[in-house]
Amino acid sequence: MSTIFLIERWIMLGLSVALLGIEVWALVSALRFRPDAYTAAGKRTKPFWAAMTFGAVVIGLLSLLGILGVFFAIIGIVMAGVFLADVLPALRAVMGNAQGSYGRGRGPRRR
Repeated sequence: MSTIFLIERWIMLGLSVALLGIEVWALVSALRFRPDAYTAAGKRTKPFWAAMTFGAVVIGLLSLLGILGVFFAIIGIVMAGVFLADVLPALRAVMGNAQGSYGRGRGPRRR
């Protein structure tokens, strides 16, 4: 095997592992919030986003194992990316407003 092929293989492996980590982060984040937070944020339901991010993890895992190609890896990361870029900030805003300043572990300010 040529050196360039091996370098490309290691780069793709590293990228696949990083993308799988992002997809797992999206799944864990989707499961973390209560179902009513999704409706309060004006987003689709918790089961929808849990299934979407779980599908992204499955696609990422199959891409890492070499069963699916790069095109499917891109689809998986886009699925997770939509959740992380659109839904997660809305959920954090809703839950932050519901919990007040005490909900983020800050407590009252002292002088």
